[in-house]
Amino acid sequence: MKLNFLLFLLLLTTTLTAQPLYVNKLRCNNKVNPVIDTPTPLFSWQLQAGPENKNILQTAYHIQVGSSSEQLTKGRKLFWDSGRVQSEQSIQVPYSGPELSSRQRLYWRIKVWDNQGHESPWSDIQHWEMGMLQASDWNAQWISPSWEEAEKELNPPAMLRKSFSLKKNIHKARLFITAHGIYEAHLNGQKVSKELFRPGWTSYQHRLEYQTYDVTRLLTSGQNAIGVYLGDGWYRGNFGFGHNWNPYGTKTALLAQLEIEYENGKKETISTDDSWKATTGPIRMSSFYHGETYDARLEDPQWATIEYDANNWKEVMVADHPKGRLICPETEPVKRIQEIKPDSIFQTPKGETVIDFGQNMVGWVKIKVSGSRGDTVMLRHAEVLDQEGNFYLGNIRSAQQKIIYILKGEEEEIFEPHFTFQGFRYVRVDKFPGDLTADKLSAVVIHTALEKTGAFECSNPLINQLQHNILWGQKGNYLEIPTDCPQRDERMGWTGDVQVFAATGSFNYDSYTFLSKWLKDLKADQLDNGSVPYVIPDIHYKNGSTGWGDASAIVPWALYLKYGDKGILERQYNSMKEWVGYLEKLAGDNHLVQDGAHFGDWMYFVHPLHNEPKPGHTDIDLIATAYFARSARLTAKTAAVLGQLDEQKRYEALFKSIKKAFQYEFVTSSGRLSPNSQTAYVLALSFDLLEEEQIPKAVNYLVDNIKKRDFHLSTGFLGTPLLCHVLSEHGHTDIAYKLLLQETFPSWLYPIKLGATTMWERWDGIEPDGSFQEVYANSFNHFAKGAVGDWMYSVVGGIRHDEKYPAYKHIIIKPEPSPELAYAKAELESPYGLIRSYWKYQEGKLLLEVVIPPNTTAAIYLPHASGEEEVVEVGSGRYFFEIDD
Repeated sequence: MKLNFLLFLLLLTTTLTAQPLYVNKLRCNNKVNPVIDTPTPLFSWQLQAGPENKNILQTAYHIQVGSSSEQLTKGRKLFWDSGRVQSEQSIQVPYSGPELSSRQRLYWRIKVWDNQGHESPWSDIQHWEMGMLQASDWNAQWISPSWEEAEKELNPPAMLRKSFSLKKNIHKARLFITAHGIYEAHLNGQKVSKELFRPGWTSYQHRLEYQTYDVTRLLTSGQNAIGVYLGDGWYRGNFGFGHNWNPYGTKTALLAQLEIEYENGKKETISTDDSWKATTGPIRMSSFYHGETYDARLEDPQWATIEYDANNWKEVMVADHPKGRLICPETEPVKRIQEIKPDSIFQTPKGETVIDFGQNMVGWVKIKVSGSRGDTVMLRHAEVLDQEGNFYLGNIRSAQQKIIYILKGEEEEIFEPHFTFQGFRYVRVDKFPGDLTADKLSAVVIHTALEKTGAFECSNPLINQLQHNILWGQKGNYLEIPTDCPQRDERMGWTGDVQVFAATGSFNYDSYTFLSKWLKDLKADQLDNGSVPYVIPDIHYKNGSTGWGDASAIVPWALYLKYGDKGILERQYNSMKEWVGYLEKLAGDNHLVQDGAHFGDWMYFVHPLHNEPKPGHTDIDLIATAYFARSARLTAKTAAVLGQLDEQKRYEALFKSIKKAFQYEFVTSSGRLSPNSQTAYVLALSFDLLEEEQIPKAVNYLVDNIKKRDFHLSTGFLGTPLLCHVLSEHGHTDIAYKLLLQETFPSWLYPIKLGATTMWERWDGIEPDGSFQEVYANSFNHFAKGAVGDWMYSVVGGIRHDEKYPAYKHIIIKPEPSPELAYAKAELESPYGLIRSYWKYQEGKLLLEVVIPPNTTAAIYLPHASGEEEVVEVGSGRYFFEIDD
């Protein structure tokens, strides 16, 4: 059938009299107005042109940096002026001015020129601030509570405070603060910040973040007081599998330095030292796993004010902890994001009072309660109900997820916990005084406050719910680090989960700083033999598994493609090489990884297929060797990007040797793999481990396997993210759609038919008869199998990157529509701006709308039912296509 298409360029005629060119979304080190400690900040910005302008490319930029905003606006001498620089580069542009010093705040702005003669006005002014660049910048001392504490019990969080006097005319004040544990700081009775669980979680032995807060407005001339709660967090207490205690130490500690500058230029510093006092207070216990016990009878709202009498508080002790590992925050903080009201309050068959919030989430419950002094309210948190509709706690294992609040007896008391979070949809309420109504409770959703960048929707409401579940799985598990699950006694940074989800997660949210920070911890915790621990940050699990440790190569490469920063490849390159070197030693001369501890295709589905004893199973040796090849190839690609040509050749040769060994060991002469599993074919095809003549046969075996299962998958953590991609790459997108749209067990939509609002760890977390899988690993909030999102966005939606031009500098728009859907739309706020691909069927035609941001170009593939394909190269702008059958 002849291919006809009509290209409409709505309001896109190029003229030199069009609306002006603007610059917006200024970023320094990928953040807005950050505090940093890198000697060479990186600047990024976006161009914005009027709708009449298309094919816009930046031709030059001009950056100005001043010590004050007035320097920029009033023509005074600048700290640095780049002058006009002829360049298309608008992301990751390095600062090249004078050397920077501790505590220095600088202001910057930019203007640009484009290829059509436009000159932008100056942008809005942004700033960045340098943190403490040397350990000697700290004169504060580490302090800890002086009393004895039990090493294997949940001790009450400490309260530390100090009063001090300041002179008049305060110009500015900065609080530099960190902890062993997590802290909540107050000045004169007010919280210093809304950020949660600071200083966050890093590889504490090597890297500990501190925060910098502008506290000028919280201080006054005369008497002042500072107070700090100090909780266990990730540092100590019961954290890790089972009965693991105190992963980093047995004593919490505080380091704080308050620096005040007066209007006359004089400075004063208030620091942690032996003059501080400490006690315990109303928080009797607080633990990420086990919840919080709060006795409101012990609270005094004046405890961090000058009016409070702390004479009965105890002395602190000065601790000798290093300061050379202190770093500025590298990503966004955890914050309160939203509140959700109850969907319903009901009685279970067992008579339990349960609240359903209608959404599996991560956070806590805020309560409003009135009662007598000493009344106790208890909340328990769960993800699901059991077969009979009763409250179910089996899958959270030893984690208590329990909040206990003891009333002080006032008219109305409002409580939220401090140093804990729960994974839950359902909350059981015990001993609530009076009537429990929906207005007395709300669920507070928390997660790392990343910018949402991606969106996907289509005509099928179940697929839209799948996208919803992918998003909420990411929200709940992108909490300070990328975790596996948020509810049971685990909540750790499993490397395998991250590596399969990194591309999907980086579409939905701007994940660059979040994952870049995590990768630095991976590099810090990598073992001397090159092995990468199962979890990062590592808390005593030293083993490395293929498919998990390969995150050291896969995640940096994914971030490079998404965000275009060569710096992340430079930082992680040695880590990649060390991991590949570790696998080389395991493999030996035959290049087959047949040694070591490996998880394989975790949570693959076991389902009868003829008489196979373990249907769906993929040999661990095959998986391990395939991932060995994958990391070797990515290391070769990274070497090429970095200009390390000799090393590129070495790793390309290594890949070829592994490929040859893989074929000899696992591929028959007919092209059949042993084992004959979906994951085996997916890895072999995706990682380019087959010869050209073997590929069609392998694809046919894969398709035949899927058809024999009546279009159901059997893949686990490692096979699932690649399954639909492999099918589409080899001409079977129709089969991929059948898998995506499959509603019966096992499938992506099966949990949704049962009411799931997040992704599950298992395909069969809840069996068709309503029973549960084994409790040792049955999370109902686990993002790994949501990695199918990457295929939805790039193949169904059509937004793809071009590996030669990372960060979507050259965009590939290539949707593969199916009659199974009436429309699909994908949008991505890329580093250069908004990309949109929106197709729909209408009156026998396929309509396609495309938006390409300024300073980029795109190849648009126009799909057609006949299989014919037309490629249109375009610049920035908005385009409409109409395709006839």
